[in-house]
Order: sequence, then C-alpha cells, then structure tokens
Amino acid sequence: MNYNNEIYIQKLQQELAPLQQQIVAHSLYNNVNSVAALNTFMEYHVFAVFDFMSLLKALQLHLTQTNVPWTPKGNPATRRFINEIVFGEESDVDKDGKPLSHYEMYVEAMEASGANTKTIQECILHIENGQNIAESLEAVNATKAVQEFVNFTFSIIQTQEVHKIAAVFTFGREDLIPNMFLEMVKGIDQKGIDVNLDKFIYYLERHIELDGDEHGPLALQMVQELCGSDVQKWQDCIEVSKQALQHRINLWTAIETKIVRHLQREFA
Repeated sequence: MNYNNEIYIQKLQQELAPLQQQIVAHSLYNNVNSVAALNTFMEYHVFAVFDFMSLLKALQLHLTQTNVPWTPKGNPATRRFINEIVFGEESDVDKDGKPLSHYEMYVEAMEASGANTKTIQECILHIENGQNIAESLEAVNATKAVQEFVNFTFSIIQTQEVHKIAAVFTFGREDLIPNMFLEMVKGIDQKGIDVNLDKFIYYLERHIELDGDEHGPLALQMVQELCGSDVQKWQDCIEVSKQALQHRINLWTAIETKIVRHLQREFA
C-alpha cells in the first residue's frame, strides 16, 4: 500500500466508523430472542441475502472475463477473490452435502423455522417473468425499508461504476453481523423450542467460515486498485458506503419496530 492509499483508507474508515458503530450497537439484537422474532428478522433480511448476489455478480462482470473468446482481464488476485466468493455464495453445499446457493440455503432455513417465504419467492417469480426490481418489490408489497434497501443496491449496480460497486460490497456489508446473530440463534435453539434452527445456524456458520480472515484484506485491496490516487473516486466510495450503511440501519430499525409491535399486540 502506498502512502497516499493509506491516507485515503484511514479517512474512509474514520468517516464510516460512526455508522458502523450504530449497526454493531443496534438494539435489534436484543429483541431477536424468540423464534417468532427470528422469523420476522429472516422475512426482511432474506431480501438482503438475495440482492447481495447481484452485487457480487456485478463485480464478477466488471473484474473477471465473462466474454468469449476469453482474454486475461484485470488483476489475477482480484479475479481469484471474486470467483472464490461467487463459488462459495452460488455453489456451496448445505449441511447434508447438497449443492445450494446461500440464498437457497437461507430460504430452506426459513421454511424449517416456520418463517413466511411467500413474499420473497413471489418477488423472484416477478423478476424471472421480466419485471424490474422496483416493480417486483412493489408487486409483492415489500415493506418500505426493504424496497429502499434493495433499490439502493441496484441503483449502485446500474451506475456501472465498479469502484462504487466494490465500495458498497466491501464496506456496506457488515462482517460482524453473522457472529452476533449466531450467538443469539444458538441461545434460542438451546431453549428447547420445538422448531428446527439447525439450517439457519449452519448458514451463519458457513457465512463466517467462508468469509475468513483473507477476504477482508483482499476486498480492501480491490478498492485500492480501483481508486488508485483518484481523490474523486475515494470520495465516491465514502459517500456510497455511508448510504449503504444508513440503509442497513434503517432496515434493522424497521425489523425491530415490527418485532416490538407484534409483542405489544400479543400482550395487549
């Protein structure tokens, strides 16, 4: 890393730290303390699991060679990094050794837990039938926070500006979250409730395992290569990463509000 890049990275991390701290310290985590609450969380969060794949695929299109005839493209280390994550996310194996994407694993975990998968599955059908993302989300009456979260992701993809896509991918997807939820889900599971949370626990454990210690530095290296010493690109990365983190906070708050309202109705 050259001296200028180190300064840019430090500035970016300083700018993002307050929003990242809001996510880490969000009160949602304390409210995901039952199967009903977890199911509500999954019914919202599955849309973020879904749109992550398009974010990743956009990077694959920009940073690896997807045309025929093939020619070498980009940095080989970055190519390997992107292709490795695509392999892990799109073609992993579930707890029984069956090949599945992480999105499909997540939906199966929802079904095992009793969560409602109808909304996300109908949304996917609308997309497969040719409707755009915004239309598909509206067609299934996805909540406002979900629509804003997913539409933001696709607005970044549609810019075709790979440094912005890489920034949202690197800084907008919080690595600490799976660890936090894994501990909570295990706590729920240990209460002896007659609901199968094994698939969701496996999903979280795989997410943590595959992320590993090397993906973070490689993602950072990818952003550094794409921005170089271009001050405007670094500023773009700060701005879109802040927006991505704020959308995450908004999504977390919407989920928490839904959980709390449900509890209030239960005890009214």
